[in-house]
Parts: sequence; C-alpha cells; structure tokens
Amino acid sequence: MNKPLLTAAALSALLLAGAAKAQTTNGGDGTPAGTPATEVAPPAAKIPWEGFDQTWVNGNDRRDSSVFHNPFFSPSILIDCNATHSFNSPNDHTVVGSTALSRNDEMVVSAVNIGGDFSYGNARGRIMTQFGTRSQVVPRNDLSPYRGQYDLADAYRYLDEAYVGYHFDKWYGINVDAGLFMSYIGLNSYYQEENWEYQASYTSDNTPWFFNGIRIQIWPTKYLKIEPWIINGWQSYGSFNALPGLGANITYIPRENIKMLTNDYYGTDAAGLLGRHRFHSDNSFFLRYFNRPKSKGVSRMAFTATADIGFEQGDGVNGFNNSNPTTNPAQYFVSWMVYNKIWFAKNKLGLYFGGGWVKNPGRYLVLAPTGDASPLPNPLNPTQTAGTHPFTENPGDQFEGWDCSIGFSWTPNQSVEFKTEYVHRQSNVPYFAGPGGVTSSTGYTTTPVTANNWVPDLVTSENRVIIAALFRL
Repeated sequence: MNKPLLTAAALSALLLAGAAKAQTTNGGDGTPAGTPATEVAPPAAKIPWEGFDQTWVNGNDRRDSSVFHNPFFSPSILIDCNATHSFNSPNDHTVVGSTALSRNDEMVVSAVNIGGDFSYGNARGRIMTQFGTRSQVVPRNDLSPYRGQYDLADAYRYLDEAYVGYHFDKWYGINVDAGLFMSYIGLNSYYQEENWEYQASYTSDNTPWFFNGIRIQIWPTKYLKIEPWIINGWQSYGSFNALPGLGANITYIPRENIKMLTNDYYGTDAAGLLGRHRFHSDNSFFLRYFNRPKSKGVSRMAFTATADIGFEQGDGVNGFNNSNPTTNPAQYFVSWMVYNKIWFAKNKLGLYFGGGWVKNPGRYLVLAPTGDASPLPNPLNPTQTAGTHPFTENPGDQFEGWDCSIGFSWTPNQSVEFKTEYVHRQSNVPYFAGPGGVTSSTGYTTTPVTANNWVPDLVTSENRVIIAALFRL
C-alpha cells in the first residue's frame, strides 16, 4: 500500500544536497564568499536512483519536480474528490469493501492531506494530516484501540504520516525513523494521486496502508534499498499482544524501466491469542516496455504484477493444512493482481486496465462490510466486530473474490488528474451492498435495525462507475 516515489531517503539527500549547494556557491569559483581558496567544497550527496524517471511507476509520485524550493521544508498538499455510482443502488448510499470509496451517488471529499518534509542538518521529519472520509474509513478497520485506555483511533485519525528521524551519510544513505509511516505492502499508494487505478484490487485494499513503529532505510548502492521494520502490528495503531510486528522491504531498481520489490511480515495480530502467528509475503514487479515521451500518439506503456501469500498458524488455525477442518481449519491468504497502462499525447492521457483474485479462508484480512456489523467489538473476541447481523470472521469461514477494472485518465499538468473508471467485483459469499443497503430498512441510522425484520442486504457482485478529481502540489 504506500509507496512513495521519491523515497524518504532520496528526498532527505536532495534537501541536504540543496542546503550544501546554497552554502558553497557565490564565491565565483564554487566556494562561499570569503572562503580561503585552499578549502574544498563538500562533495555532492549520493542520491539513490539518481537520474531515474520513476513518475510512470504505479504507487509513485507523478511529479518530476516540486514548485517549492526551500532547503529546510518541502510542503505537500493533496486533495482527492470522487463521485461513484453502484448499479446495485443501495438505499443508504453506503459503499462496502473499499478503503477508497465511502458513499454512492454523492460528491465526496475523500481525502485532504497537508504537510511536508522537514530537514535541518541530518535531522529529518515528516508530517501529513488527513481529513475527509478516509479519516473514518481506514481507522475503523483497526480494532487495536479496544485494548486499554485512550482512544487511539481518534488520537491518530487525522494523521496519516508523522515521524522523526536522522539521516546518516553512509553508502547512498541510511535513515532511521520513528512514528507513523506508510506501508509498502500491496503495491498501491495510500495517496490516490500516485496510483493508476482508483478502486484498488483485493490484494491492495486488504493489506496495510500504514505502520506505527520504527523503520530503518538502508541504501548500500544506488540501485538497492533494504528497509527493516519494528512495528506495533499489522495496520494497527496499538498492539494486540506482547510481541511487536517484524518486517522488511527490499526494493531493487537496476534500470529506469524496471523495478522489483518484496515486503515480508511476521507478527501476532489476533487479540488474546498469543499462540497464533501471522506471516505475509508481498511481491511486485514493474516494467515500462515502451517510452517515447514526446510522441503525440502512444507515448508510454507499462505493466505491473503483484502476488501475495500468507497464513496464520496456531491457537485453532492451521496455515495451509486443512486436514482437520472442523477443529483446526486452514487459514491463509493468497492473491494476485495485474495492471497495464498506456499513455498518449505526451503522457497527458492514459488508458489503464487490470484486475485480481483473492482467497482468504478465515477472512482475517477481509474488510468487514460497513454497517450494522461494524461499530461494536465482539466481547468474546475483540478482533471481530459484532452487531445484530455480523459478517463472521471465524476459522473456516470462506472468502474468495475477483475483480477487474478499466479506466481513463487526463493529466493536463503534473498537479491535477481526472479519472473515469468502471469496476466489477465478485465474491463467493454475499458481501457487497445490495438495494436494501447495510444500515437499516430505511437507509437511515435513526431507524432501529430491528424494525421490519430488517437484515443487511448483501449480494455477491457489484458493478460501479467512479469519477475522481485529484490535485497535488
């Protein structure tokens, strides 16, 4: 899930290089005014992937430069608005099973992010706020705040990134950061301004958007990043048990048109079940196979593929082994997604298409349908939600789904993009909001869910159209 283009380390190196440059010119010969001629200016900072155009990569910043020029602070402003229509036409306008969308047939401000990167000497920090529906949609999927006092969901709700760190001038850079930062699992970025498609496939939407903890970014060479994590858990503000989550990202970009990465995670993320351990591996490949940026016809073509595999083992579940489905069923996650994009008219127009598939017995990563099932924790198992009609996430409960989408984008300049997208999603169990919605018989929260013998209207398929307007400065 986030996947910033200009990595934190690269940005830090650029800022440091900018500061150094500002301090070592104006002397006519490249040295500061008043500096003895025998003093040598500091060497230029080594920058990972310097000279590589990564604006084509799915999940990366589309801009080739920033309009802001300050060696100590690089601001960032993002605005994400959408309107979507489900052909199921739920009476409550609620979107089910998406972290990008929230309401049907309405204009929605999905996200407003304001902040930026700070750098002074080798000290570094980043803060990005989040307002709009995403500040509700994403925190609701984290049940770790039910452990202990203080409402972590509200405390962090309006932040999507906030960390402090230090940059070490070793090799091509080392960053050590602590706080709240973006996840790379699932390919797509948390910021829609950086993605090809708007509605992410299951692989991306059901894996983490954020981590809370410590990360170390190491660039031993210009082409390679190794990034260990020590975090509270799998997309959780707090921790469910005693052990922290452990993981790492490895990203390799040998050439401008090829990118490969793997993300791997290990932790205990089922509340009160200390013997249940989770492993997850996420792997992506990117290829730009055509590039004529000045062409008025086809100017660029690129392809991405992602495959994930993971499982939970112990305390009543048995990974991939389903030899005893009654008392010790299999509980795992297998998924893939592929997308292709074609750019036209000097990269201002784009056509993208793709889709994916997921199988998740135990449903431990499935987004619970929004509505009556979501607000209350199950007192017997805080990792599950309760209500009068809960979407169960018990060992052995099956979930399998697939999706496909096609979309068109227009990017008149690097700060604004407009998208139109058609999406079909399918599941093997009732999951998506049908005409009766998932709120009440009238569609309003003021109507008791027990009135008129109402039950959530869940169906196995969904077709929708999305229109989105995205801005970044």
